[in-house]
Amino acid sequence: MGMGTSYTEARVAASVGGQDEPAVPDFQAALDVPKGGVLFALPALLVTGLLEFSTRFFKLPKGYYGLDSLLLVLALTTLARVKSIESLRYSAPGEWGKLIGLDRIPEVRTLRSKIKVLTQDDGPQQWSAELCRHWMQAAPEHTGILYIDGHVRVYNGQQTKLPRHYVARQKLCLRATTDYWVNAMDGQPFFVINKAIDGGMIKVIENDILPRLDKDLPILVATKELQADPLLHRFTLVCDRESYSPAFFKRMKKQRVACLSYHKYPGEDWREEEFQRCEVQMPSGEKVEMRLAERGSCLSNNLWVREIRKLTQRGHQTSLICTDYRSEMAPMAIAMFSRWSQENFFKYLRTHYALDRLIDYGTEEISDTAQVVNPEYRQLDSQIRSSNAKLSRLLAKFGSLNLEDTIEPAKVEPYLKQKAALQEEIECFQKQINTLKEKRKEAPHHICVKDLPEDERFEQLSTQSKHFIDTIKMIAYRAETAMANLLREKTTQPDNVRSLLRGLYSSEANLIPDYEKGTLTVQLHHQANRSLDEAIHRLCNELNATETQFPRTNLRMIFKLGSNQNP
Repeated sequence: MGMGTSYTEARVAASVGGQDEPAVPDFQAALDVPKGGVLFALPALLVTGLLEFSTRFFKLPKGYYGLDSLLLVLALTTLARVKSIESLRYSAPGEWGKLIGLDRIPEVRTLRSKIKVLTQDDGPQQWSAELCRHWMQAAPEHTGILYIDGHVRVYNGQQTKLPRHYVARQKLCLRATTDYWVNAMDGQPFFVINKAIDGGMIKVIENDILPRLDKDLPILVATKELQADPLLHRFTLVCDRESYSPAFFKRMKKQRVACLSYHKYPGEDWREEEFQRCEVQMPSGEKVEMRLAERGSCLSNNLWVREIRKLTQRGHQTSLICTDYRSEMAPMAIAMFSRWSQENFFKYLRTHYALDRLIDYGTEEISDTAQVVNPEYRQLDSQIRSSNAKLSRLLAKFGSLNLEDTIEPAKVEPYLKQKAALQEEIECFQKQINTLKEKRKEAPHHICVKDLPEDERFEQLSTQSKHFIDTIKMIAYRAETAMANLLREKTTQPDNVRSLLRGLYSSEANLIPDYEKGTLTVQLHHQANRSLDEAIHRLCNELNATETQFPRTNLRMIFKLGSNQNP
C-alpha cells in the first residue's frame, strides 16, 4: 500500500469502492514531527478561505483522500517551501501525513491525477474569482487603489515555441508568457490573468481586468455622489510607464476610473522653489520626508491631468501624472512610489514559492482568430532599430571630425577622404532605413494565428493546473502576510518577521491529541534565543484566541512553545 501506510481497513475499503466518505483525520501522539511548525499557519489559511468555497467548485471521486486533505497538503507544503510536487518524492510521506491526521499523504502520481481531476473544467477560475470577491469584501479599504503589473514567466521547455518577450530582470528577449497581477497597496494579491498572446497592458486592463473589477469590487462611492461630482472617481489603477496613453486615460476617466502612472514625457525641470517638504507615512508604517510639487498639465489629446513631481537629494525630478482630481498630493505620491511592494511580491514568490515553475507539461490550442504580432513586421522593426543605432554612431563620429589641429596641407587630404567615406556610409544607411520603413508600412502589424508561417506556429501552455496552484500560492502568501502583521507588532525586529516565519514553518513540533478534552496541541520547541521565544509566545496567544478546529474533527487546536508553557 506504499511507504508509511497504517490505516489498512480504510485504504482497502477505498480501493474496492466500499467507502462513501474520505478518511477522517485521526491524530496520533507524535514527537519531533518534521515541519510540524507549519501547522501554526492553519488558522490563517482557514480564515483566508482555503476550504471555505472549495466544495462549491471542486468534487473528487470516492476515495481515501478528501478534498480538504488535498488542499491542506498543497497549502502546507507551499508554506514549508517545498518547491514542486515532484520534490515530495524525497520527503517522508508518513511524516507529512501526521500533520493532516492521516497515515501518509498521496504519492506524487496520485496527487497529480487528483489535481488533473479538479482542473478539467473552469473550477479553478471560478474558485479564484470567489476568493477574490471574498478578500475584497472583507477589506474594502484596500481596494480603492490597485496595482497592476505584468510578470514575464520564462519558458525553457521544448513543447512549443512561445513568442519572445523582453525579460527586464535578465535583460534578454526570451520565450515566455505574461501574467498580469492585481495587488493591493501592501502587495497582497487579488487575482492574476495569464496571457499567452500579450496584447499589452492597456488591452488587458480594458478587456480583462476592468470587467472583473466592475463585478467584484465593493461599492466605494455611491452613485449619487458620482452624479453630483463629475470629477469624482470610483477607484484608482496604478501602473508603470507601459500604461501611459492619453487616449487610455480619457477612456478610463469616462468610466470614472482614475489612473496613476509615471509621465513619459515630463519636459523641463521645475524650479526648486516650487517643491515643499512633506512628511508622509508609507503603507508599511514608515514615515519619510518627500519634496513634492504639483501643476496642472495638458496632454496631447487636450486632457487635463495633475502632474506631481518628487525632487530627490541629488536634484533628480521624478514626474507622475494622475486623473484623480480630488485626493491630496501626498497620498498620490505615496501610492506611486510604493509600487515596490508589488515588485517585492514578484521577487518573494519567485524565490520562496516557485512562482515560475510549471505544474504540468501539457499545451492547449490557441484560437485561429487570435491576433498576434506579425513575425515579418517584428523582423523589419528590429532591423530598423539596429540600423538607426548604427546610423547614430556614424553621425556622432562624423560630427567629431574637425580640422582645428590640422594645419599641414598633407593632412587635409586624408581628412577629406575620411569625411567623404563617412558621408557615403551615412547616406547608405539612411536609404536602407527608408526602404525598411516602406516595407514595414506594407506589412500588417498583427495577423491571425492561422496566418502564421508553419515554423512560427505555437500553442499555449496548459493554464488550468497552473491557475489552481497559483491560487493556493496566493492563499498561502496571504496567510503568511497575516501572521507577519501579527508578529510585526510584537517583535523588536519587524523587518525580519518573514525570516522568523520561514524558520517556524520548518521547525519540528510535537503533536499531542486529547480526544477526551477535544484538543490537538501543537508544541513547538524553544527557539535559538529569548527574543524569538517571546515573539512566538505572543503569536501562540493570538492563535489560541481564534479557537480553530482542525477540519472534519472536533479537535480545538492549541499552540504552545516549550513543554512547561500553559496554553
